[in-house]
Amino acid sequence: MTAVAAPPRPEEVGMAPPRRRKSGLRAVPPIVWVFLLIPAVVEVGMVFWPAVNSFYLSLTEWNGLGAARPVGLDNFRDLFSDGIFLGALKNNVIWAVGFGGLSVLGGLALALALNRPRRGVGLYRSAIYLPMVFSLAVTGLFWRVQYQPDGTINTLLGAVGLESVERQWLADPHTALYAVLIAAVWRQVGYVMVLYLAGLKGTDPTLDDAAAVDGATAWQRFRFVTWPQLRGVNTVVFAVTVIDSLRTFDIVWAMTQGGPYHSSELLSTYMFQQGFTFLNLGYASAIAVVIFALALIFIITYLVRATKEEVA
Repeated sequence: MTAVAAPPRPEEVGMAPPRRRKSGLRAVPPIVWVFLLIPAVVEVGMVFWPAVNSFYLSLTEWNGLGAARPVGLDNFRDLFSDGIFLGALKNNVIWAVGFGGLSVLGGLALALALNRPRRGVGLYRSAIYLPMVFSLAVTGLFWRVQYQPDGTINTLLGAVGLESVERQWLADPHTALYAVLIAAVWRQVGYVMVLYLAGLKGTDPTLDDAAAVDGATAWQRFRFVTWPQLRGVNTVVFAVTVIDSLRTFDIVWAMTQGGPYHSSELLSTYMFQQGFTFLNLGYASAIAVVIFALALIFIITYLVRATKEEVA
């Protein structure tokens, strides 16, 4: 029986032995870790550390100079006995409901109307999204001109015979908040429309066509076919809208600065006044913590509900 010779080893024929592949984290080149570490350090230093520091400052009394004096939960106790803060909190609830509801309903309606390709649809989409290109401060100044006593709003009301409705919209405590809210929705609705347009592009059109063949009405097709397929987009829209509604500052400050008589005051504008006008940074940090807690409660509640519906 002839013996079979063993194949020569790589080193015997002048070849280097094959290297073992590194697995896991060791396979990542060091330069990649460097590029990951730099933005991580910036994120921690510019975002996470100030956020954590705000929690600490909310338990102190500090004017920005010298050492902060610990006061425990006194700032939070003072908040809930502060009439201006309670009014701002109420306005924020109105703002969140109005801003979120009108933006979502308007954006969804526009997305459904402009979803199908037709002549000029791109122009309409661009025109509706255009306000989103401008900053909130510019939008606020634009609408402030429209709300002037001789501005566009009162001029149009007078042209259709509604002179009795004309008023100084931003100087009236009963209308100032809602006037600013309309301006904010005008800007936001185009952004929500784009989000829903992206979601509608991911739906299955054959399901809608099959439902139409079966005799389903347009509302039934939307309710039972299209809407369930937008669940992922709804989560994004809800999170974005809640966060935007709680951190709204620019447009309110540009139009009313929280006035008149704090009637359009939001938590963000009151926090700014306390922190940078009165240099009451501990009290302002307590307001910031309340804003963070509200955003967290809204988002977690929605995500838990959405997860339960998805599992069911």
